[in-house]
Amino acid sequence: MEGLEVTVLIGLTILVGALLAPRIRLALPLVLVILGLAWGFVPQLREIQLPPETVLLLFLPVMLFWESLTTSLRSIRRDFPYILPMSTLLVVASAFAVAGIGVLFGIPWEIALILGAAVAPPDATAVAALGRLLPRRMFMKLKAESLTNDGTALVLYAIAVSLALGGNITPWSVTLSVLISYVGGVAAGVVVAALGYLLLRRTSRTVVINVTLLLIPFTSFLLAEIVHASGVLSVVVAGLIVAYVSPRVTTASSRRQADAAWPFGVFLLNGALFVLIGLEVQFVVHEISAAAIGRLVLVTLAVWVTLLVVRYVFQLLNAVFQRQPGAGQTRGARSRARAVSTVAGMRGAVSLAIALSVPAASSTGGELAGRDQIVFVTAGVILLSLLVQAPLLPAIVRWARFPVDHAEDEEYELAERTISGAALAALDDLAAEHGVGQEIRDKVRAEGYQMLEFSNARALAREQAIVDAEARALDEMLDEPDPLGGSGTGGARVVTGIGGADSPSGMNAAVTDGDAALGDDGAEGEVRTLQMIATSPDVDVMQRSPLVRHDEHTRLKLALIDRKREVLLGLRRSGRVDDLVVRRISARLDLEQVRLQGIEEFD
Repeated sequence: MEGLEVTVLIGLTILVGALLAPRIRLALPLVLVILGLAWGFVPQLREIQLPPETVLLLFLPVMLFWESLTTSLRSIRRDFPYILPMSTLLVVASAFAVAGIGVLFGIPWEIALILGAAVAPPDATAVAALGRLLPRRMFMKLKAESLTNDGTALVLYAIAVSLALGGNITPWSVTLSVLISYVGGVAAGVVVAALGYLLLRRTSRTVVINVTLLLIPFTSFLLAEIVHASGVLSVVVAGLIVAYVSPRVTTASSRRQADAAWPFGVFLLNGALFVLIGLEVQFVVHEISAAAIGRLVLVTLAVWVTLLVVRYVFQLLNAVFQRQPGAGQTRGARSRARAVSTVAGMRGAVSLAIALSVPAASSTGGELAGRDQIVFVTAGVILLSLLVQAPLLPAIVRWARFPVDHAEDEEYELAERTISGAALAALDDLAAEHGVGQEIRDKVRAEGYQMLEFSNARALAREQAIVDAEARALDEMLDEPDPLGGSGTGGARVVTGIGGADSPSGMNAAVTDGDAALGDDGAEGEVRTLQMIATSPDVDVMQRSPLVRHDEHTRLKLALIDRKREVLLGLRRSGRVDDLVVRRISARLDLEQVRLQGIEEFD
């Protein structure tokens, strides 16, 4: 089929899957795989094949860069002793354990090792939809682990492919390859991020900024490939650096545009990969015998169980070397946490990309024996993750009885109150610096106090809700109501909005009268008269021009937003507020700034 036809077909499949998944209550990746399997019954569609390198070079950089941008750097620093062995040693242990299972079932050692490298790394994007069910820290540890374990898996993959193609592998060459992969990958990511930073500092155009951000992952991946280093690590390092410096070198308009475009692009790429795995499975099934399919189903089940067992056992052994293994938790709580982490380690798009990138031919021009087996087993492990682990995870989380984690909400409220208070404290100085009159100062100050009061009320309401929930839980345990308790709504009065029915009607009345005055006859003259009044120098200075007041209000609000950003970034540097909380608040400040400045038009 032609490229355009394939593009339209995959796009329609993703659209149909997105419409069907909520209705039939299945995970979207699973629906897309099923649709891909259905398309595979059409012989012409079954022949759709992407060039192996295209999957790695086109799909992975974009997906990994976005995951890096939305990962907490503070979480990585805090949990690095846990993340490092989980993203390196566990991947190696999983790959060799899977390779051993493959050999037991008669798969050649080299092909079995490629299979192990493909299914070894868990994929955080596969569990992102269920991330809210997990404690925040556990989810971020899993996500940070997935960012670096892909690099380890690809190093193993390269070694295994070299063995399968007849390359000469020695312990020294493996050690050198690992060192070059990690050190070179980190260096390439730092270099490309530094160049991007220098370019972003010198421009404020939205188009230029976002084109630069789009080029960074591909450029870092390319540079790492040139020096035979890990392109995955290069993209991850560049993404983490860009995420940290982005608030200072990008604009509000560019960030709003990027925050809309990147998730959508990653969604399309993930969807396309899952459709392709369905088509690929159909292709493989039609290429191998029925007896071989039965054996591969057994291999798939054995590999899936092996991955779960190895992950749980490795966490058990790794806890011995942690400085504070689950401080403040009982042994049972730690065991339940390990069980949840084991089930949450699902395989997804990265495993699929590695499997599809296995070369279809050897250096001698013949078929690389076992590629169909690798794709089949990898697809089967992903399907088992979606069919078994994903539905099981909510039940496992409930069974684990994790305490409710309010740390992110508390940090968010702390940051909101801190930046609002700092902005109010600096209001008079900023107003004097920008030449803003007293009327606008008072108006903005009132708005600031309203926002601060709203933040305080929201925090009090959340704390009261926690107290009420604990009281209800005690009532249920005692099976009798609290004699001093009310209906649950008297503890704190929550302000649901500002203004509304209680807001003054003077402004609305003025607007209504103004609109009524602009009738069909003489409307143009009325507007001209209003413009003359608004810009006339004869207007009483105590009744300042609306245009002047609007300009002063805009300048003061923008100055306050800049002040809030400075304080917010200071909280991030001190470690008091997490990167993701900073990202949430920055998005709100960006929206407010775009509303004041207007949307930047393209040339």
